[in-house]
Amino acid sequence: MENLQQPELIRDLPPSIRPMSRLGSVGVEALKDAELLALAVRSRSMRSAEELLAGHSLKELLGMPWMRLSALRGIGQAGAAALLAVAELTRRTDKSLESGIPTIQSVGDVAAQAIEIRDKKKEYLLAFFLNARHQLIAKEVISIGTLTASLAHPREIFSPAIGRATAGLILVHNHPSGDPSPSDEDIRLTKRIAQAGHIMGIDLLDHLIVAEKGSYSFKTAGQL
Repeated sequence: MENLQQPELIRDLPPSIRPMSRLGSVGVEALKDAELLALAVRSRSMRSAEELLAGHSLKELLGMPWMRLSALRGIGQAGAAALLAVAELTRRTDKSLESGIPTIQSVGDVAAQAIEIRDKKKEYLLAFFLNARHQLIAKEVISIGTLTASLAHPREIFSPAIGRATAGLILVHNHPSGDPSPSDEDIRLTKRIAQAGHIMGIDLLDHLIVAEKGSYSFKTAGQL
């Protein structure tokens, strides 16, 4: 029995398995890399797209200068231009989405994000959830009132991190007395949360106390 070979040209494939048809029937997310590449560069051959990916990763292709990319067999100038345009649009979209997200790089950045609790008459405990780029992806009020282990249980602190791609955590609370010096309870809480974070794979990056007379960073003080 003769082996059936896949047709060389996309137009010779059964209509239901052509990349354009599959995009419409199953969605772009279900397409293979070769199918997406064939669509992006308007390739006439699936084999050409597969051979390109056999010799170069997608990351490598998208990082090539236009002249080198357009010289590759199966791409050409129009295909190279389309592929690089897609890559640039993606980069600009990512940059636009990230531009509105604060980046936490210093104690000052943390304090600026917690300015609203500095002068509160009750103690507020905030949790800042950061991604791997130290961008602030969420901020939660964990408790209001005197800071105790019962009000600041690891469960209450870490549960908002679930499902948010959290890589790091920063705690912030205020001292209505005006003195930012940590209490024994503050120290015990910090150690407890740091230990819980180690188990969960979410680092406690700092615990900042803000008050009228200044601030206290456990990280800066060498206690984390």
